[in-house]
Amino acid sequence: MPTTEPDPQGFYFVGGTPFFASRHDQRISYALYVPKDHTTQADPLPLVVIQHGTGRSAELYRDRWKGFATEHRCVILTPLFPAGLVEPGELHSFKFLSYGGIRFDEELLHIVDEVGERFNTETATFYLHGFSGGGQFAHRFFYAHPDRLAGVSIGAPGRITQLDDSQPWWLGTQNFAEIFGSGIDLEAMRKVPVQMVVGGDDVETWEINNVGGPNWLDGVEKTGSTRIERLEFLRANFAEHGIEVRFDVVPGVGHRGSLVIPTVQEWLAKLLNERRTR
Repeated sequence: MPTTEPDPQGFYFVGGTPFFASRHDQRISYALYVPKDHTTQADPLPLVVIQHGTGRSAELYRDRWKGFATEHRCVILTPLFPAGLVEPGELHSFKFLSYGGIRFDEELLHIVDEVGERFNTETATFYLHGFSGGGQFAHRFFYAHPDRLAGVSIGAPGRITQLDDSQPWWLGTQNFAEIFGSGIDLEAMRKVPVQMVVGGDDVETWEINNVGGPNWLDGVEKTGSTRIERLEFLRANFAEHGIEVRFDVVPGVGHRGSLVIPTVQEWLAKLLNERRTR
């Protein structure tokens, strides 16, 4: 009997894909997990963006979300912002959205639009989760683009940005409109489902209390000494501005992004199910 062999080109555009260079800035790349039965003729699938942290574990996160993508009918996107992109050895620039002439938030939006064209996904709004440095990126992206988010999960950021116009960026949101071209839309933010998640044993401080480091501003210490305390501080700040938060502390887990994934997936599965029943 004749057999149908895989398409040598199309084979790499479903399932776990290679890393593709962004068309807008080829220094930046992304990979996906696309359910293997998804086609360009099918209805577009929801898009879930998983933003890496300092370690750039984009491929690891993509692979940890494969089963979820298949079960819940969504596409997983894992962007990769290389270390040293702006300066040799530099690690943290993407977390603060704007650095050295690069707007990392806008680069993600370029990638999302490209993925919508090439992989048949919904791009008007998407879901975003980030852990550690990715959690820093996620909540600041939320400030800049709430209209593009169907939900945001903020995982264990070591440094937080308060909604506070008396504090300089990035401790607060002073000069936000000058830096990003528009002010913060609190009404839009209040409409976005928000999760904050951190391990119950995430209490190491060696990385986040590095006074004088390249990602330090005096005043960080006032937001707490551990990632748990800082996330609690951010939750209280959101509450002051009428933004509801689901706050998850995962028992027995330290600073391990892979170990909070089940809690994030449980939250996200509910949102996806609600989306389909509208």
